[in-house]
Amino acid sequence: MSQFTQTKENQQWHTLEDGFDNLTRGTAPIPTPGQDEVLVEIKAVSLNYRDTEVTNGEYNHHKTLSKRTEPLVPCSDALGIITALGPGADSTWKLGDRVLSTFNQSHLAGQIKAQDMSSGLGKPLDGVLQTYRVFPSTGLVKAPEYLSDEEASCLPIAAVTAWMAIFGMEPFGTWAKDDGKPLKGKTVVLEGTGGVAVAGLQIAKAAGATTIVTSSSDEKLRRAKELGADYVINYKTTENWEEKVMEITGEKDGADIILETGGAGTLYKALDCIAFGGLISCIGYTSGKEDKGEGNRMNLNLLALRRNVTLKGIINGPRDRFEEMCEFYERHQIRPVVDKVFGFEQGGEAIKYLRSGSHFGKVVVKVQ
Repeated sequence: MSQFTQTKENQQWHTLEDGFDNLTRGTAPIPTPGQDEVLVEIKAVSLNYRDTEVTNGEYNHHKTLSKRTEPLVPCSDALGIITALGPGADSTWKLGDRVLSTFNQSHLAGQIKAQDMSSGLGKPLDGVLQTYRVFPSTGLVKAPEYLSDEEASCLPIAAVTAWMAIFGMEPFGTWAKDDGKPLKGKTVVLEGTGGVAVAGLQIAKAAGATTIVTSSSDEKLRRAKELGADYVINYKTTENWEEKVMEITGEKDGADIILETGGAGTLYKALDCIAFGGLISCIGYTSGKEDKGEGNRMNLNLLALRRNVTLKGIINGPRDRFEEMCEFYERHQIRPVVDKVFGFEQGGEAIKYLRSGSHFGKVVVKVQ
């Protein structure tokens, strides 16, 4: 086995999925990579809404993922350095390589399957909020060289999810068509200004789309404009924001793609401002998981039918599409937006901050 010299313990954060205030710190021996595995020294971890749900015992809508009885290391998105190679490790990896974790470690290509859900980092598998972790050789991708550790750590869930929401139903390489502007003439709506929405804004703009961002914060909308948003809508002051989208799109009669991150409070509005033949990528549920049953709402089947809409559920994406996305990022030199960086000892505070919704873009823990 090839390796650097290591003498330190593995520092970890743990959760029993019983609340933010019950997160604990612990140590473990630095693991040794086995057959076809590599050891990674973790440098930076970005947080996702999912991490707050897991920590708070709320991530329970996947039947294949039951609550663990032993402490779980949370989080899934890491940038690190390969420090040891197990026997038979993929020859493409060498000591010192900067790498990114993939979310569902066994999801390498194509449609995600039930068995892939059991390979998810940060539940059910131990995640990356620790100083060292062993990964299968296939559970990593090469980090773009031009990005800082903190920036690169933002890619695995937020950026890949946004990428799949926009390009996941298109053939490989679509992003390179039309001089790298395949979305020219298309309109993309981004709900909110969290990690997925901001990544989606950056991707859509780089690909030539007209972009519309919604938020309840004028300050966040100002920042979205600085990032290149063509139009912004405050959904607190413009409650029927779907009507504003229809007004903006005019003769196009709706948005071509909507990154639907709100859930119960936004899906029906999205269905009212999607173009004929448009795509609604169903990603999140920050406004709730259950319909509120307001009045005699039209059946979802009919709402999809009436404008020939595609509703596509997104659970991140496979490793090969992650690598494709990294090519796009490098071509356009996209830099993820890091809202705030916490130290490793502030891991619990970082998760609480993310859940508060105060952030714009991504929240990162600098591990070491």
